[in-house]
Amino acid sequence: MIRVAASLGLLAAMPALAQEEAPAPGEVMAVYDIVDSVSAGRIESDIRTLVDFGTRHTASQTESATRGIGAARRWIHDEFERISAECGGCLEVVYVSDTISGETRLPEPVEVVSVLAIQRGTLDPDRVVMMSGDIDSRVSDVMDAESDSPGANDNASGVAGAIEAARVLSQHEFAGTIVYAALAGEEQGLFGGEIVADWALEQGWRIKGVLNNDMIGNIAGIDGVIDNSTIRVFSEGTRAAETEEEARRRRFTGGEVDSASRNLARYIDRVADQYVRNLDVMMVYRLDRFGRGGHHRPFNAVGIPGVRLMETHEHYDRQHQDLRNEDGRHYGDTIDFVDFDYAAKATALNAATLALLAGAPPIPANVQVEGAVSPDTTLSWDMPEGEAAANLAGYRVHWRLTDQPQWTHSRWVGRTSSYTLENVVIDNYFFGVSAVAEDGSQTPVVFPGAAGSFGAY
Repeated sequence: MIRVAASLGLLAAMPALAQEEAPAPGEVMAVYDIVDSVSAGRIESDIRTLVDFGTRHTASQTESATRGIGAARRWIHDEFERISAECGGCLEVVYVSDTISGETRLPEPVEVVSVLAIQRGTLDPDRVVMMSGDIDSRVSDVMDAESDSPGANDNASGVAGAIEAARVLSQHEFAGTIVYAALAGEEQGLFGGEIVADWALEQGWRIKGVLNNDMIGNIAGIDGVIDNSTIRVFSEGTRAAETEEEARRRRFTGGEVDSASRNLARYIDRVADQYVRNLDVMMVYRLDRFGRGGHHRPFNAVGIPGVRLMETHEHYDRQHQDLRNEDGRHYGDTIDFVDFDYAAKATALNAATLALLAGAPPIPANVQVEGAVSPDTTLSWDMPEGEAAANLAGYRVHWRLTDQPQWTHSRWVGRTSSYTLENVVIDNYFFGVSAVAEDGSQTPVVFPGAAGSFGAY
């Protein structure tokens, strides 16, 4: 009887021990509420307001209160301020600008002005994730700053998404900082993104992800396909800022499809599967559409992870076109062809991703892997300290066969800075590490070495 009692006592103590060693939850329940809070009606209202400015061409007038890019950016600034007032001043709203001249599409001096709303993190305010859309619009002639250019889908939809994400997420607090950005000068040469990227680095921000939303409102493609349940995410496979020595090492250790941007895209794919109903991510293994560019590119150029989110089926008659009808065919980017429910789903995916990224602990740094000529593979990383890591629950190690698009295997390893996978041969798999918060928010997977680093800039 004594032995039985002792055994029962030991068993009674086991749940507490198991609880201490258990992994964090696999889902963050608050994110479902965030997704459901995104409003198609508010997005529609914002797109209509932006369209009503007539044109938002980068070189259009700035003094009018009702027409041109000046009026548009002031309205965006005021809208962010209204959102901030509703959350007790939780947003810092700023203009970031520079004057551009002597360029092919901006030969005369033009002040390129972007609008940022900054929601500071509670634990690690210099760790930043950003959602962006483009303010400016254009017609057939990229130099035409006078003609009506509604830019309803390209890209009032992206800006409206960023504003709506601010409305929803400003009602919550996060460990890291979220920035909602309306970038200017995209059609003239991606100047707004370049200016903001340089400015952010001057501020000492550690930007871990830029979600560039460029056209998230069209569901009827020029290919005849109507699709309201798929969104594309474009990402570069190899870091643009890679050095010659880093490229040499990557050739022998892998990483061609595992840049931080690519693993950010995989992360977004997982978020869609878990939290957003009826929206599937099509990962496109390319920086952008064939031969074209977007506002995540200037961030990538300085080593900041960034991806482009956009509709899956474009309609080229509704992009970069003078407003007209020819032979019964409509041309021009008018609001008639924006699907607000689809734009809301795309915005909800962004909001969920931002919430999880900002709610997560610091992204693993200095991730290394070793195991050549061995049956085992060992991963190691730096363990952060201080307030920035106060919400850290522990780590997961991940692996996949080299031809697989997603991480297929993972193991919870707790609060440690290294782990050995026994009888998992390094030659046959790719490996990575993610950090997990106490509430279950998780970072993207970080591939070892410079090839996959989220902070090598």
